[in-house]
Amino acid sequence: MIWLSWRQFRVQALAGAVALAGIVAYLLYVGMDVREGYDVYQANCRGQGDCAQAKAQFRSAYENTLLFLAAGLALVPAVIGTFWGAPMIARELEGNTHTLAWNQSVTRPRWLLTKVLVVGVGAMVVTGVAGAALTWAAAPFDEVVKNQFSTFVFGARYIAPIGYAALAFTVGALAGLLLRRTLPAMALTLVGFIAFQFFFANVVRPSLVPAEHAALPMTAEAINEAQNLGSITGGSVISGIRVPDAPNAWIADISPLRTPDGKTLDSTKFGTCINTPPKTGAGGTFGDAAVCLAKYDLHVDVSYQPASRYWTFQILETVVYLALSGGLIALSLVRIRRPVS
Repeated sequence: MIWLSWRQFRVQALAGAVALAGIVAYLLYVGMDVREGYDVYQANCRGQGDCAQAKAQFRSAYENTLLFLAAGLALVPAVIGTFWGAPMIARELEGNTHTLAWNQSVTRPRWLLTKVLVVGVGAMVVTGVAGAALTWAAAPFDEVVKNQFSTFVFGARYIAPIGYAALAFTVGALAGLLLRRTLPAMALTLVGFIAFQFFFANVVRPSLVPAEHAALPMTAEAINEAQNLGSITGGSVISGIRVPDAPNAWIADISPLRTPDGKTLDSTKFGTCINTPPKTGAGGTFGDAAVCLAKYDLHVDVSYQPASRYWTFQILETVVYLALSGGLIALSLVRIRRPVS
């Protein structure tokens, strides 16, 4: 049964191997280029003593490329689930070839489980190797930028992609078994898995481990260290701040700017400071606006995850995805026992 499953899968396996070879070759090239840029960054940082400028140059040179690659890797499990998982059972049922297999000595559950394991392991290997290659290529960049909790970055590093591949493939297999039509199963797998990825990253992941909480005073210096101030709705908000006691922490939630009594800063006062602040000649990213806002003795309440929990999140998320995959396999084994016309 294993040999038969392999023979049926060999064309997809060959295509996957060729694609993987191309991905790894390109990531080796990117990794060597990133390491050359890292050497330049270190030389400029030591030689001129201006590490901030050297870091900004190094980041701008590679950030977009690595984010594009991370986004591309995020699509690999979805594509595998769509083109490997969904047709695997649906095509058999559509072509009525399942009746031949089921009239042999192999039981339905064993037939299904063998197919799922052979092709599923292949999907996990392909995605895992691609993820490992990208993790290696981006290692110097990640060491400098330390943005490991970013949505795309987190999902494209270390072991998380393996869990994604397992779930995407089993979603496709179950969709094919239930719908019994290849194209609808492929469409459902692609849309459903991408939607689940978005939901998990933004809703479930922040809750995997209870967050730490802190109240951060928004001095002029702290405001100038932020990335953004204000919003398109005119709200009294700030983003891109850091927790001084937890460098490189993942900021899961930031409250609006609040006054000492805990109330949100009035939007009129906020708008005045942003648009027409008193001229003080202050420097920094937000200059006079930061000085104006600091006079209100503001603070923000933040929920965050320390950087030391990175591997905790990687392991927990992978375990959750593998557990969900096991659950879908169990559902498939229950469904396959029922008569299929």
